[in-house]
Amino acid sequence: MQRRISGEVRPMAGRFEIHRVSDGCYRLRLTDSNGNTVAVSPDFKHLGALKDGIIALRENAATGIVVDLRHMPQPS
Repeated sequence: MQRRISGEVRPMAGRFEIHRVSDGCYRLRLTDSNGNTVAVSPDFKHLGALKDGIIALRENAATGIVVDLRHMPQPS
């Protein structure tokens, strides 16, 4: 268990950035606490769909498993 020390500054968590792209669609960018881009979504035509994507990403990332596919045969 971590304890917070008085006066300690904790780094900000990553954040979801919503951007409006030139064709009127929306795009999501996930950044880490240092501002580095971790993931970029495909374009969403509606803001509601993008928000649903954020919810799905949060739920799946928290419970998702890591599957290493580097050694799987590639389809011909």
